[in-house]
Amino acid sequence: MLDCRDEVLFYTKQLVNIGSIVNTTGEKEIAQALYTMISSFPYFIGNPTHVIKSQTQNDELERYNVLAFVKGTKGNSNKTVILMGHHDTVGIDDFTQLADKAFNPDELLVELKKENLPLLVKEHAESGEWMFGRGVLDMKSGVASHLYLLKYYSEHPEELEGNLVFLSECDEEDSSNGVLSAVKILNTWKQEQGFEYVAAINSDFVAPRHEGDKNRYIYKGTVGKLLPSFFITGAETHVGSTFEGLDPNLVAAELTRQIDYNPDLCNEAFGEITMPPVSLKQMDLKPNYTVQTALSAYVYYNFFIHSWTPKDVLEKLKDQAYIAFENALKLYYDRYERFCKISGEPCKELTWQPRVMTYEEMEAELIRANGSDYIAHMTSFKETLLLDSSLDLRMYAARVVEEAWKWMPDQSPAIIVFYSSLYSPRIEVTGETEDERNLIEALEQAVETVQPEYEEPIVIRSFFPYISDMSFLALSDDDEALDAASRNNPSWGTKFHVEYADIRELNVPVINIGPYGLDAHKRYERMEMDYSLEIVPNLTNEVIKNVLAK
Repeated sequence: MLDCRDEVLFYTKQLVNIGSIVNTTGEKEIAQALYTMISSFPYFIGNPTHVIKSQTQNDELERYNVLAFVKGTKGNSNKTVILMGHHDTVGIDDFTQLADKAFNPDELLVELKKENLPLLVKEHAESGEWMFGRGVLDMKSGVASHLYLLKYYSEHPEELEGNLVFLSECDEEDSSNGVLSAVKILNTWKQEQGFEYVAAINSDFVAPRHEGDKNRYIYKGTVGKLLPSFFITGAETHVGSTFEGLDPNLVAAELTRQIDYNPDLCNEAFGEITMPPVSLKQMDLKPNYTVQTALSAYVYYNFFIHSWTPKDVLEKLKDQAYIAFENALKLYYDRYERFCKISGEPCKELTWQPRVMTYEEMEAELIRANGSDYIAHMTSFKETLLLDSSLDLRMYAARVVEEAWKWMPDQSPAIIVFYSSLYSPRIEVTGETEDERNLIEALEQAVETVQPEYEEPIVIRSFFPYISDMSFLALSDDDEALDAASRNNPSWGTKFHVEYADIRELNVPVINIGPYGLDAHKRYERMEMDYSLEIVPNLTNEVIKNVLAK
């Protein structure tokens, strides 16, 4: 076992002290700090070209990744392991009056002990075994673990039978610009340095899966994440003539009732189940107050997948949207009849029917109906829309669909299903390839070696259950599945683009061995120090040694 606790703790505090909130200048600051630190190691003083600070590409912000590599001298192997993690964090609004302490674990702990804490949080705060602060768990202690191993092997290259690449990327908490840019460098190094990538080890946080769960999890591969979105059109009317129109918010509400927390939309693979989808935004698109109902509404949902493809999800959600539309109209018609009965007004026939299509289907219909005029208009509109810096990727997509809808010959109420954000692909590590088999075996051996040093069970599972940059180091989807995601994303090719060919070229199996803790992204974010500072680096090191020896 490596005696690593004090050094990993030191690096963790150094990194946490830098407030590297995503989409702020803190991301530049921490990248510079990491680059300066690594450059000061004797190995990199002697090999200055083995560490770089690299700016992200096609990014609206100036920020950087830090990459470094050590070439082992034990034998002549080109086998290479990538150690990856992210150095950005979420914001600190949840710390309220303690925001100025959020990046100082020692001072924060003193202040937290003065509060009336929840029982478990109080127990952890007083134990001396947990570290609190923004980023300690997600995931600077994980980056610190990798940093320690990079330094160790830079001092002991004779123990390294192959090569080690360190990657600390920015922008994991938002749009993954960091890792998407880094993939290009990894592929370049593959050619220039002759690296044969055989495994990648991510160090994102792990947590209990339910109350009372004592397991410390390691994950092979990762969950996929989509953001299915729905543009819902109604029929506008004055509020004094309510039943002369259809409120799209009613349809949106039924859609959320149909999709939110729905177990039918959980995806099972290898005995593991995704969390069901949940709404992340629901709004109408009225720009300001009027006494008319909204013309359209916009809803999107988080959606996790293990084995389904983006195309599968679109088909399933088209069905769900049809059911929701049908239910909304039934409710509307029932209430209209009841109103007519109590008011004495005559009922007229209502002829709206459920109408659902994907963005790709709508686009095809619009091109058939309007030809080159539509294509030219939308090209110009998208370019102009890029100038509005207030629009994030999700709202940009919504505005494109809203504009396209104006060209529809049939303006009767409808639901348009599309994707409005980056697709984080699912990754399966099942042992189908030699690299996968070697990595799985190396991981199992590592757990067997280290488990006696730690009292709680260390358990291997198939899918990392949170969104992570692991998604962009390999692909389990075929081109048809990826095309479905791009063709149904109105932002594709303008607001964002992913070079999936780069990912497929890299295509390295990935696992996650990360710090253990609770309340990531919350005020009481904390990590258990014994596991995170001692067990994680040693588990990672055992995998490195095992997989390079295969």
